[in-house]
Amino acid sequence: MLPGARAPRHSHFSLGATETMAVSVTLPALGESVTEGTVTRWLKAEGEHVEADEPLLEVSTDKVDTEIPSPASGTLSSIKVAEDETVEVGAELAVIDDGSGAPAEAPAQAQAPAAAEAPAPAPAPEPKPEPQAAPAQPQQAPAQPQAQPEPAQAQAQAPQQAPAPAQAPAPAAPAGGGEGAYVTPLVRKLAAENGVDLSTVKGTGVGGRIRKQDVVAAAEAARAQAAQTQAPAAAPAGRGPAKAEPSPLRGQTVPMTRIRKVIAENMMKALHSQAQLSTVVEVDVTRIMRLRARAKEGFLAREGVKLSPMPFFVKAAAEALKAHPSINAKINDDGTVTYHDVENIGIAVDSEKGLMVPVIKGAGDLSLAGIAKKTAELAGKVRTGKLSPDDMSGGTFTISNTGSRGALFDTIIVNYPQVAELGIGATVRRPVVVDHPELGETIAVRDMVYLTLSYDHQLVDGADAARYLTDVKARLEAGEFEGELGL
Repeated sequence: MLPGARAPRHSHFSLGATETMAVSVTLPALGESVTEGTVTRWLKAEGEHVEADEPLLEVSTDKVDTEIPSPASGTLSSIKVAEDETVEVGAELAVIDDGSGAPAEAPAQAQAPAAAEAPAPAPAPEPKPEPQAAPAQPQQAPAQPQAQPEPAQAQAQAPQQAPAPAQAPAPAAPAGGGEGAYVTPLVRKLAAENGVDLSTVKGTGVGGRIRKQDVVAAAEAARAQAAQTQAPAAAPAGRGPAKAEPSPLRGQTVPMTRIRKVIAENMMKALHSQAQLSTVVEVDVTRIMRLRARAKEGFLAREGVKLSPMPFFVKAAAEALKAHPSINAKINDDGTVTYHDVENIGIAVDSEKGLMVPVIKGAGDLSLAGIAKKTAELAGKVRTGKLSPDDMSGGTFTISNTGSRGALFDTIIVNYPQVAELGIGATVRRPVVVDHPELGETIAVRDMVYLTLSYDHQLVDGADAARYLTDVKARLEAGEFEGELGL
């Protein structure tokens, strides 16, 4: 349970003498220096039953995106903060009724034809009528245009429609794109421009409401599928890749997401607070690539994770930090310098929500396998949106794999308040001059990569940066990792 998610309870009365307890859901403190958060998505709708500790909504802060669990079981009676609205820590987000009165209303509505005889039946029968009502609705739908229902049937169907969006938001999403639920004009226009059938789109808004992001995602998925289908036909022509399709965001004016605002603020603060520049070296990683090729199958079977090149770079970078304290340091506001005694290395990860920097704690004391496992664990959390504030805090140095998208190198911006950041470019096979012990200087095809160190010149000089990069380069080119790989 996240701290602060469970709030004081307040009692109120409904349906005569039946007492219900109202539980206030507030925005918890999600980390140090976090003072506010933005509601990005409600996972439950008003009137829907929730269980204690079940995810209730998603919140974005300047540290991390996370889910807020329900503090109690009951009915979500009121949502106080709309999606995309920003509130301070401690603000009331919603109210949950967990007393006997709230669950009693749902079965009372399900038994509307006999409401006069049993206005408030026991809560136990509530889940039973729903599975029967769900399959019945599709069978009645085609019959309605041909024959008008009798008054008794109309009265029976009316109350059944009320709990449907609350208790089954997922099936309601396709209907929301059609004629049933309200869709904003902007969403309809965006769907029409991109040829998206709203009836096929699963909404992620409240009650399955389709949002603009859902349409954009559906359009991009359709284009990706079309590109894969056309790829075999285009191959024989001998031409290059197909021309990139225009983005559905082209011509749109949209609010900047909270995480994008935070990234922008941190980048500007870093540039305005530091004297940043970059130094680049070229590294021959042929031995690393060959070691990985020999060890990857056995490594996967033994450790349970794939062996990518990244752990080698993290290992070499962390080891070199121990010998170069100025690279792993922080300038304090009072003019002092803190040289860290631990290597907590942040890994910059590009995600759908923006740039995330989860931290490998104590990377300098981890083995190659330990780094690989931790990297895979944090990458999985990024993909599933499960990063916690602790996963994102405490970093003393950052590594950015800019080469994962093909970039040779990048003049990266230091992750403030750290004083240095290492960028890894794309590994490229190309001919280089090598000094062979028997053949002398000769040309050979090697795996080459550029390493960029951006640093704060207030503390780190160019010579310091060059010495650090030279040590990292030497460790990687030596490629002496056989012991850790079991070779």
